[in-house]
Amino acid sequence: MGESAGAAGTGAGLGLLTIGAFARASRLSPKALRLYDELGLLPPARVDPETGYRLYAPGQLEHARLVAWLRRLGMPLARIRELDGLDGPAAAREIRAWWAHFENDVATRRDMAAFLIDHLSRKDATMPHNDRPLAIRYAALTDAGLVREGNQDAAYAGSRLLAVADGFGGSGGPASAAAVDTLKQLEEGDLPAADLLNVLDDTIARADSAVGDVVASSADGSEAGTTLTAMLWTGSQLALVHIGDTRAYLLRDGGFFQITHDHTLVRSMVDEGRISEEEAASHPKRALLMRALMGRRDDRPDVRLQNVLAGDRYLLCSDGLTSVVPEEQVRGVVAGTAGPEETARELVGLAHRSGGPDNVSCVVADVVEEPR
Repeated sequence: MGESAGAAGTGAGLGLLTIGAFARASRLSPKALRLYDELGLLPPARVDPETGYRLYAPGQLEHARLVAWLRRLGMPLARIRELDGLDGPAAAREIRAWWAHFENDVATRRDMAAFLIDHLSRKDATMPHNDRPLAIRYAALTDAGLVREGNQDAAYAGSRLLAVADGFGGSGGPASAAAVDTLKQLEEGDLPAADLLNVLDDTIARADSAVGDVVASSADGSEAGTTLTAMLWTGSQLALVHIGDTRAYLLRDGGFFQITHDHTLVRSMVDEGRISEEEAASHPKRALLMRALMGRRDDRPDVRLQNVLAGDRYLLCSDGLTSVVPEEQVRGVVAGTAGPEETARELVGLAHRSGGPDNVSCVVADVVEEPR
C-alpha cells in the first residue's frame, strides 16, 4: 500500500494534507515530494511517528507551487534551495539573476548552433558566377595612452586575421602578444572551410596555452592574462572569437552595433537587473573580468560566424577607447568617410582628448567588392 493511500485521515484532525492530496494541489508528484523532503527543500509539516507518512500544511502550498514552476523553468534544485527564507522581492531578484545566466547560456549555444548550420549549409555550395568576390581593407593601431608608461595591448590586422588583445597583471603585455602571435599562424597555409571550427578551437587552445606559459614564467608570480577579440576572414564571412571586455562593432547601413558581449562582473549585474546601465558606468568594479585567457582552459571564448556585406565596416578595440569615449562619438568617427588607417588614428586621438588614461588599440576593417 502506497504512502498517499494509506495516510488517508491520519492528519485530518490537524487540518493537514496527505502526501497524495498535497501532490494533487501543488502539482508535484509524490515521488518529487519525497525527494524534496530528503534534500531539505520542502519538508513535511509532520511525519506520523507510527506509520512514517508525510503530512503537509495547507500553508505550504504556495511554496510548493513555486517550486513546481521553477522546476518547469529548469532551475536546479540547489538554486531553488537558495530562495528559502527570502521575501518576495528578494526571491524575484534571485530568479531574475538565474534567468539572465540561463539566457546567456542559451544565446551562446544558439550562436554555436547557427554557426554549425550555416557552416554545414555552405560546405557544398558554390558561389554564383555573377557574384563579385569580397575582400577586406584594414588597419591596426595600438598606443600606450597618456598616463601609463608601458603598453599591455596588442593589435594586428592582416589579410586573414584581425585581432585586439588587452593584457592585465604583471605580464599582461607578453600575455596579449602571445595570444595574438599564436592566432597569426592562421595567416599562413590553407584554411579548410570544412574544418574551420576545429582549426579555430585548436588555435584558441594554443593561444591559451601560450598565455599560460607567459604567466608561469613571470618573475613576480602575479596573476596575469589577456582578453581577446579576433575575426578570421574566410573570404565571404568572418569567424568571431571573443573573450573579456575588448569589443567588436559593426557599422552597417548607418546602424552601429556592438556584436560582442562583455565578460565582466558589471555587465552580468546589468543583465541580471541588479544595477542599471547608468550605475554600471561608474561602478568601482566595472573593469573586473569574469572570463579571460589565463592559461587554465577554464574560460571558453565565444565563437560565432558573422555574415558580411559589401560596405560593412568593423571596429575591434580595447576598453582604453570605450571606457572613456562615449559610443556616439566612436560611431561618428567610424561612420566617417576616412579610410581604415586614418579612422584608427582618429579613434586613438579621441581617447587622448579624453585623458588617455589607459592603453588604447583599434583595428578597422572595411568589406569591399573585389574589382573585376
